[in-house]
Amino acid sequence: MLQSLKNLAGVAVEGSDGAIGRIVDLYFDDQAWTIRFLLVETGDWLKGRKVLISPMATGEPDRGRGLLPVSVTREQVSKSPDIDIHKPVSRQHETENYAYYGYPGHWGGTGIWGKGLAPRMTVAGGTLVPEAAPQEDEVAQAQADALRQRGDDPHLRSARAMIRYHLRANDGEIGHVDGMIIDDETWALRYFIVNTSDWWIGHQVLVAPSWIDDISWLDAAVSVDLSREAIKRAPPYDADAPPDREQERRIHEHYARPGYWSERA
Repeated sequence: MLQSLKNLAGVAVEGSDGAIGRIVDLYFDDQAWTIRFLLVETGDWLKGRKVLISPMATGEPDRGRGLLPVSVTREQVSKSPDIDIHKPVSRQHETENYAYYGYPGHWGGTGIWGKGLAPRMTVAGGTLVPEAAPQEDEVAQAQADALRQRGDDPHLRSARAMIRYHLRANDGEIGHVDGMIIDDETWALRYFIVNTSDWWIGHQVLVAPSWIDDISWLDAAVSVDLSREAIKRAPPYDADAPPDREQERRIHEHYARPGYWSERA
């Protein structure tokens, strides 16, 4: 299901043996456009420490209670690798986190999660576990691959940090980033929410990451291969209701761009 970044912020994260904390940010891969980590603030039980939890640990969200179950324990979280939230998340951080929890690396595969499109989970003995648990040799290979790339830029970015970034169309500025729409099953980043009121008395519209030409982190700007007129006339985004598939089709048809769902056919 599609969810806005705003709705995900503050969602309670529940481990297999009790409350862990609340989501305060998401880190996404700006090449695969996928959420790689949830940044969770633990609260008083761990002195407000912020920890990274992979979507590989997530189960089915309880949207009625605003709760996200994860297949980790409080003890695991308390002993998990430290992260400096004021610095970029490096490949080394990813490797350490994945190795600690025993997850296979997502890098090197054909899907956005290595071998697949989603970090699927099932329930076994009351605990959420991966549907296809990685073999030891797979984990070792993933760790070795990651170590070879530890100096590379992993392209992990803070979702919160991108709010208010300027949006540049191919013929001038059009607005700013107001939020993001995320698929909470695959954890793919599906759309940027764009506020066009900087340019005219406008509204919010959706722009897909695949239409982005460039992101300038120094200039805090996003450039898209779309005209200002096309963005201005795009179907408006209703912040009170995530877009359904029919609304998504209208958006993609308006821009004459194929839908991401067609890639699975």
